[in-house]
Amino acid sequence: MIENSSAIPPRETRHSRTDLVIHKVKSWPHLFEATLSGLKTHEMRQLTDRDYRVGDTLLLQEYDPVTDNYTGRELAVRITYITSSEFPCALSGGGLHPDYCILSISKIR
Repeated sequence: MIENSSAIPPRETRHSRTDLVIHKVKSWPHLFEATLSGLKTHEMRQLTDRDYRVGDTLLLQEYDPVTDNYTGRELAVRITYITSSEFPCALSGGGLHPDYCILSISKIR
């Protein structure tokens, strides 16, 4: 279920995109497993890499950097909130580089 978007500040519109997007992203095994188990509920990503929006889906694709291969396991999660230097929390304005964001996520069942 997508959170009430009126409680989330709108991102500056770089594009006129209003549709929800599925972003396919790599996830290293220990991070993938932590997300799969429910212990990890966030992703730190490069903000300039993609046009992330609340409500979009991340399709986490487990990737092993040792073998330089995908494992074949995938997990779909929904972006529920975005913390960035543009929309900071108490510490992120000074501690989060402007090129990065923290995506709050929840597993899609």
